[in-house]
Amino acid sequence: MVTPHDFTRRSFIHRTLSAAGAEFAELAGAAVAVGFGRSPEEEEEQARSLALADLSPLPRIGFKGGEVISWLVGQGVQIGAANNIAYRQEDGALAARLTDTEALVLCDIQVGSGLVARLDEDWSFETAGLCFPVPRRDASFWFAVTGREAAAMLAKLCGVDLRPKRFADGSVAQTSVARMSAIVIRNDLGGTPAFYVLGDSAAADYLWGSLIDAMAEFQGRPVGLPALESLARR
Repeated sequence: MVTPHDFTRRSFIHRTLSAAGAEFAELAGAAVAVGFGRSPEEEEEQARSLALADLSPLPRIGFKGGEVISWLVGQGVQIGAANNIAYRQEDGALAARLTDTEALVLCDIQVGSGLVARLDEDWSFETAGLCFPVPRRDASFWFAVTGREAAAMLAKLCGVDLRPKRFADGSVAQTSVARMSAIVIRNDLGGTPAFYVLGDSAAADYLWGSLIDAMAEFQGRPVGLPALESLARR
């Protein structure tokens, strides 16, 4: 096993994860929490019920500007006309259209997609027009809340109704979670409800702790990335 200090890039909450007993492995040039001392089967079952995972080390990028959508479409990104929708790409990445002038692109959790890296490489002042990159990987945490109790737990912290019948797979909410500005994206893993929560890196430890506290009522616990990958394969 590796430690977060083996890498220049590490999670904003790596100390908190370590204190909770996290085990780490290398992925995408960073240390990612892959377990918390339980068997893979126990972790997967926890993720089906209610779990919290840190995806902050994984690749992502944002774009802002008047020509964001047209530039992304020109790059082959599948993105529709509706705002507050996350459009799933053929390689598993997500392109979330936040407004007419802002988008967020997330790698798949297996980090098999090269879309984020390609967009980062292809962008230039000369070719992108009014489309400017936002370093989301360096500036925003990325958590995943999974399980059949996820929407009920999030209702304690978020004013948006995230129940499946009101907040469909692929829906995006730009809202407040535990009184902090956040983006919530529903991205189910297999048949299990899952919500990505992203926000300012300065609030990462606070929001992680708030989510852990809110989960206690439902016996929710943190899990490693492989538990989410198992759900996605179902």
